[in-house]
Amino acid sequence: MRSRLLWAVLAFCAIALAESSLSVPKLAEAVKSSIAQKTSDKDVADWLATVRLTNRLEDQTIEELQSMGAGPRTVAALKRLGTLSAKLPAATSPSAPAAEYVQPPPPPREEQHGILADVREYALSYAKALPDFICVQLTKRSVDPHYKPGSEGSWTPSDDIVEQLSYFNQQEKYELLMNNGNPTFGKTWESVGGSLSRGEFGSLLRDVFEPGTGAAFDWDHWGRWDGDLCYVFRYRVEQSRSNYSVDYERREKTVPGYHGLVYVLETKPYAVIRLTIEPDMPTSFPVQEIHQAITYKYTEINGHRYLLPATSSVQSRALNMGSRNEIQFRNYRKYAADTSITFDDVDDKAEPKTPTVKKP
Repeated sequence: MRSRLLWAVLAFCAIALAESSLSVPKLAEAVKSSIAQKTSDKDVADWLATVRLTNRLEDQTIEELQSMGAGPRTVAALKRLGTLSAKLPAATSPSAPAAEYVQPPPPPREEQHGILADVREYALSYAKALPDFICVQLTKRSVDPHYKPGSEGSWTPSDDIVEQLSYFNQQEKYELLMNNGNPTFGKTWESVGGSLSRGEFGSLLRDVFEPGTGAAFDWDHWGRWDGDLCYVFRYRVEQSRSNYSVDYERREKTVPGYHGLVYVLETKPYAVIRLTIEPDMPTSFPVQEIHQAITYKYTEINGHRYLLPATSSVQSRALNMGSRNEIQFRNYRKYAADTSITFDDVDDKAEPKTPTVKKP
């Protein structure tokens, strides 16, 4: 017992002497340790005489240590340090751990049904409400030749594709402008091969809410997207009613069922600002693990604001080859017969940025 107490004294002194310049929290920790180890009052007081504090020692801290068992010599030494440190900055107490966020309850069922009815009306009229316009669609494609299912992947840039997208009479038309910075006069977008995405301008959103699709909706969570509070609903479309098609190298095609999330602005007109799509691919089909997300932002065209696609991302796997497309829509302008995108409009150096989904 005697040798164990001697070891405790020696260990305390070794640590304390090594830290003669201390913050008040560290000082209090050392004194509490000496009380627990029953270090002699004299040894602790002698050590305190060597200490220089980096912030102010308050009477409240001294009284707390005295109530825990600090001896009279230790208390006297602490009071001396309190006097010497009176002009130093106050000690900052360790930050309390952030309270765990607790989701508020979801809206009542009837209210959810009303919101979804308004969202359906919005989605079905969305394409019709869009103006005729043109814009730049920039697609940055990456691949992972050794992609492992369920992993984050190790992505290598493969190419950049710049297209002029025209939206006229509710129809999308794509004209290939550049591939890897090189003009592509006379070539079509089909000629570049690889993974490409279409349908961001209304058809994907409309199909989710089309009555004939029969999508099943359920509450998922409250969320935030790009700073806005959102209702987030999950949905599922059965394969028998799906219009979502996946084409593999123009040799095989499938129409799978799919599911995902719909982010709806919490204030009217209950606009959709994010849509995710995850097809339920047949196990025999070469393409698997498709994850698609479209985000929408208010954009001004000819003096009017419209909620238009801002970014889209599509990730998939074909056998062991992973593919990821990051798409930006830029330079929206009103469509006219003689309107076109020039190379001066194309800024293909900017990286597409997708906001982080956060829960409030």
